[in-house]
Amino acid sequence: MSLLSVDVSQNGGIKNVDSSSSVFEMEEFDFSRLPDRPRNLNMERQRSFDERSLAEIPMGLSPHPPSRADNFNRVLDHLDGIYSPGRKSGFNTPRSHFGYEPHPMTAEAWETLRRSLVYFRGRPVGTIAALDNSEEKLNYDQVFVRDFVPSALAFLMNGEPEIVKNFLLKTLRLQSWEKKIDRFQLGEGVMPASFKVLHDPVRNTETLIADFGESAIGRVAPVDSGFWWIILLRAYTKSTGDLSLAEMPECQKGMRLILSLCLSEGFDTFPTLLCADGCCMIDRRMGVYGYPIEIQALFFMALRCALVLLKQDTQGKEFIERIIKRLHALSYHMRSYFWLDLKQLNDIYRYKTEEYSHTAVNKFNVMPDSLPEWVFDFMPMHGGYFIGNVGPSKMDFRWFCLGNCIAILSSLATPEQATAIMDLIESRWEELVGDMPLKVCYPAIENHEWRIVTGCDPKNTRWSYHNGGSWPVLLWLLTAACIKTGRPQIARRAIELAEARLSKDGWPEYYDGKLGRYIGKQARRYQTWSISGYLVAKMMLEDPSHLGMVAHEEDKQLKPVLKRSSSWTV
Repeated sequence: MSLLSVDVSQNGGIKNVDSSSSVFEMEEFDFSRLPDRPRNLNMERQRSFDERSLAEIPMGLSPHPPSRADNFNRVLDHLDGIYSPGRKSGFNTPRSHFGYEPHPMTAEAWETLRRSLVYFRGRPVGTIAALDNSEEKLNYDQVFVRDFVPSALAFLMNGEPEIVKNFLLKTLRLQSWEKKIDRFQLGEGVMPASFKVLHDPVRNTETLIADFGESAIGRVAPVDSGFWWIILLRAYTKSTGDLSLAEMPECQKGMRLILSLCLSEGFDTFPTLLCADGCCMIDRRMGVYGYPIEIQALFFMALRCALVLLKQDTQGKEFIERIIKRLHALSYHMRSYFWLDLKQLNDIYRYKTEEYSHTAVNKFNVMPDSLPEWVFDFMPMHGGYFIGNVGPSKMDFRWFCLGNCIAILSSLATPEQATAIMDLIESRWEELVGDMPLKVCYPAIENHEWRIVTGCDPKNTRWSYHNGGSWPVLLWLLTAACIKTGRPQIARRAIELAEARLSKDGWPEYYDGKLGRYIGKQARRYQTWSISGYLVAKMMLEDPSHLGMVAHEEDKQLKPVLKRSSSWTV
């Protein structure tokens, strides 16, 4: 575990005081790589309970596994002396812990974030999507699971975990509701996309109303909500040291229900999850149906979180075995078939087609003529990324920011691949960052392709919204990925771009244009996750130990085969 013993003296130097670490352990993060780092930052490192190698959890589980009490007593011993509540950042603190003066935007951001809080029976349970009263509310007055994640991280980093705990428990309760669209009943484990609090002034009562996709545009259930819930539960546990929430029978059951939906056997020949369009952050028709990178990366990260949150009781052991098998298969598949760099692009360019048998090189029968022209110029000499989608005769070569950043944080990307992704971002700064970070995907689709793929969606015109728009919320993901790869200067540069305009423009939801120069044509102002994403990015740069809430170290047992096998076995 990393125990920080630091304090800020009047001259900004660091010395001698006990501080609360927001992580149990960050073994893989070498802070000596961080430029402009605080002086005299000393860390003792040892392995945390949740960063064990998969090899240490036997596939068949040992004949005499340790008791649940033994496991958690060992965990509690490990936590002894680490957690110290009350460390705060941002608007409540006159100086940052490492001597950096807070930016003037920080106070405004905290004030606006607190105004977005939603209360249910006197307790805060989340934050609404946007505070913009100048536009029709639609569903922007609701608490979205995915939108609340950066808000939750900001509150955890600021020493306010109770809000996050309330949110986790309330959404867990909503999971148990009966979920129907027309006459069809959704799976028991589906988490809501969003919820809202209805106030009845006559009866003086409050009730929760949840949306599981039955009210969403396109009527698509949110595949990502369950993954974000598990990821946030782990972040809460890492930040607070409080294992009691994850140990609750209700939380254990909630995780198992989510995992049952994802690990069920069917007709799949791939370990990836088959999804409909509009099932994640890109919640409109944008051609991401199939096996989108965002869902696969979140799936991988949620599996790694669940692996250490599940109890090793009778029910938990079964899921742990299934998770380990899936992680091995999924990491191999993603690192082998979704990864694209200059060499792999050249290999695809030279593919033969119509190969039959297990020795086929072009396993998905991708037509080389389907390679888009832009990708040849986009791919740098040094760099690479996980492409958007891979399926039968289909490769979506678009860059998707969220999926690639989550791949880095979860260690789905190997260290070499993580470095290559950062190289790509630096090499293609104008395309992927431009004047306002960050492109949700690149490039935009337009003309005839736009008509076919989006169904002539007027909100997703070229370089707008999800079709190549720039989303400030992605700052926190970029910052976390930059810190994990030892390149915080990239994040600092992106944050400085955002600080030049974000507050002046009223914290828009997204920006339009090839360089992200224009406030989005339908963007809500005072978008909560634009605000919280900025705060999380700033707090992570201020105190990189916060990264442990959302990052996993590489597991050596998931090392990929360096050379592609000619057989299909994984």
